[in-house]
Amino acid sequence: MEERLQKILAAAGVASRRVAEKIILSGRVKVNGKPVKELGAKFGPKAFVTVDDKPIKREGKIYYIFYKPRGVVTTLSDPQGRKTVADYLDSLPARVFPVGRLDYNTEGLLLLTNDGLLAQSIMHPKNEIKKSYRVLVVGLVPQEKLDLLRIGVKLEDGVTAPAIIDLLAYDHDKNTTLFAITIHEGKNRQVRRMCDYIGFPVRQLLRYKIANLTLNGLKRGQARPLAEEELAALQKVVGTDE
Repeated sequence: MEERLQKILAAAGVASRRVAEKIILSGRVKVNGKPVKELGAKFGPKAFVTVDDKPIKREGKIYYIFYKPRGVVTTLSDPQGRKTVADYLDSLPARVFPVGRLDYNTEGLLLLTNDGLLAQSIMHPKNEIKKSYRVLVVGLVPQEKLDLLRIGVKLEDGVTAPAIIDLLAYDHDKNTTLFAITIHEGKNRQVRRMCDYIGFPVRQLLRYKIANLTLNGLKRGQARPLAEEELAALQKVVGTDE
């Protein structure tokens, strides 16, 4: 897949995309030995790119969806000796890192990649990337409490943005409520704290969707590469498809 030259430079760590544009316009960039000053020029992964006649380092980008089990730390190592995401990734073809995090007792979707530009775009607050969770809480939550989540609640680090809430089921025998919540913020342990605020602590929490990505076809502890159409749709959502 071809990419704009400034994106190639940014992904290789040469400079931010905006600074990369200035470098291109100054005539310092060559592709396959020829100077390129056009910001709209696109090139494939095999193009030989130099800046000031020095080759840039281009590594192949990989993208995986991982179904993180409960009781796993969203890091590549843990000083306490707990199981980490890295324990499940021996079979992947290159080193990757998780985009964002899920806390120790939360399971679900993690995007794994070595594409720093895409990762930054997903996590940047201005892009408001939607994340959806299935939440099982203790107690039968009345609609007026769910409405508080829909409006926004005041946490220690600020008022939450309005959330999308879908009530899925009441279990009167087990005294639990199951609902789905979609948010676009990334406050620490946000969903758990929102539920604590309305007085219904979380028993189980599963993230099942980020933007257009889902857990379809995966079991706990499994990973799979993104399909080309999934990656293209995700890049479009976060604005890295230019």
